Amino acid sequence: MTTPHKKHVAVLMGGWSAEREVSLVSGAGVAKALEEEGYRVTAVDVQRDLEGLLRALTDPRPDAVFNALHGRGGEDGTIQGVLEFLGIPYTHSGVRAAAVAMDKAMTKALLAPVGVRSPKGLVLTKGELTGGAHPMPAPYIVKPVDEGSTVGVTLVREGQNSPVGDAWTFGERALVEEFIPGRELTVGVMGGLDGECRPLTVTEIRFEAQVYDYTAKYSAGHAVHTVPAQIPENVAEEAKRLAVLAHRTLGCRGVSRSDFRWDDRKSGTDGLFFLEINNQPGMTPLSLVPEQAASVGLTYGALVAWMVENAACQLD
Repeated sequence: MTTPHKKHVAVLMGGWSAEREVSLVSGAGVAKALEEEGYRVTAVDVQRDLEGLLRALTDPRPDAVFNALHGRGGEDGTIQGVLEFLGIPYTHSGVRAAAVAMDKAMTKALLAPVGVRSPKGLVLTKGELTGGAHPMPAPYIVKPVDEGSTVGVTLVREGQNSPVGDAWTFGERALVEEFIPGRELTVGVMGGLDGECRPLTVTEIRFEAQVYDYTAKYSAGHAVHTVPAQIPENVAEEAKRLAVLAHRTLGCRGVSRSDFRWDDRKSGTDGLFFLEINNQPGMTPLSLVPEQAASVGLTYGALVAWMVENAACQLD
């Protein structure tokens, strides 16, 4: 039987973003695993109620928070600011890194000078997006600037009259990027309080749709993960290097996951393009980071325990 820890961990889950249901699944899995590892756990279903949240985090006050929230409010610096104010150590990135990583356009702008190449793109207002004119030659991708989990990702094909029509409901801005043909790759990174960053492995994701969207990511049977990806070693090593570079450059901590497209028609690493970084990856049974961790000998329980032991605040 596992020896109980003295540490009390509050697991924040739910929230009010488009990813609420996924967060509830992530949080339930994390809470169960932490209890099995011997931690005292309080599960907190976060609502848009600051007074209620403060009560949950002060009576009793936890030793650490596992942030299993996804999307707006949970991984954009909002909840991190509350936890910083309270002085409670929490998992994943701090206020500044979370806010930057959630903004895909800002992420691209900060990573370009250090040599992280991403698809050509531009930010449009909702009015410009739904005006009918194509902002670049099709095919291209349209996605929200500040949503996670591929929410709202749309592939615009040749021959479409309007980029996305009048149904855009993902904020006042959108990121439009050239479509990179080829294969979808992702790399998880663990970065502890000692400053060391460890790439896990490279996963290739194959899916039925032409883009890796929300359904493909969270619905069983819609995607196949190959771990490790069966790709040339130099491409795998470059993807790992870039994932660590993105994690460090943005100031992420704990666990992050960087997504890439690899155009395998091009030689060497010329076809490798960074898409985005997720500073708070999912922890559901279908999630990529736990799967990668398992492939290198790290159990789900050991992974979440490591994240709790590396929880911190006031590091930004």
